[in-house]
Amino acid sequence: MPHISGDTRTTDLPAASVPALRHPDGTGDAPPRAEVRQSVRIPLYPATGDPITARVTTFRGLVDGREHLALRLGTVQDGVPLVRVHSECLTGDVFGSARCDCGPQLREALRMIDTAGGLLLYLRQEGRGIGLYNKLDAYGLQDRGLDTYEANRALGLGEDERDYAAAAQMLRALGHDEIDLLTNNPNKCEQLRRYGIRVRRTVATGVFVNPHNTGYLTAKVARTSHTIRLEESA
Repeated sequence: MPHISGDTRTTDLPAASVPALRHPDGTGDAPPRAEVRQSVRIPLYPATGDPITARVTTFRGLVDGREHLALRLGTVQDGVPLVRVHSECLTGDVFGSARCDCGPQLREALRMIDTAGGLLLYLRQEGRGIGLYNKLDAYGLQDRGLDTYEANRALGLGEDERDYAAAAQMLRALGHDEIDLLTNNPNKCEQLRRYGIRVRRTVATGVFVNPHNTGYLTAKVARTSHTIRLEESA
């Protein structure tokens, strides 16, 4: 794991100094610059290990109007934070569902970022952007043999409806336009770059396979080129 360091204090950069964000397809008006709304310190007690402290920030002016959060963890030493852009998963993050790898990824990210220094952006994009009820409907179709992407399409929804414009806004509002990205999803990296965030490097997440999520992870590798090394769990 790389060691990422530096001062992570929020900076109020003048709007003129921040390049405009761009839509991924390069068209349309650039989203307006977001602003920090509030920042509070919260002690966290992940499932294992010592407690950690996060500075949790809320925003105003995010393009999708959702209540996304940024958790600042650890201390960055070289000015480039380690960042995890984590989409909300109630079933995995809160209830510990084994149908996905979201909960273990979230807990891993908290520890890694606290050590390296950086940010966890928690985006309210449940079910790859389709919402909680639709995600549970998709689970029902997966129980009948469809994979996670086929199930979305069968419901008349996109395979992945997430957009990371708000994530780029949040990073810039906190004074960061260059990051190391903790992810196994190439689309996440591509979108952030298209929105004007420089991704210096990507850092692979762990591999969290169990008997209930093997098909889900296999589909992510086969259909959307996620860099999950399933052979490591064999």
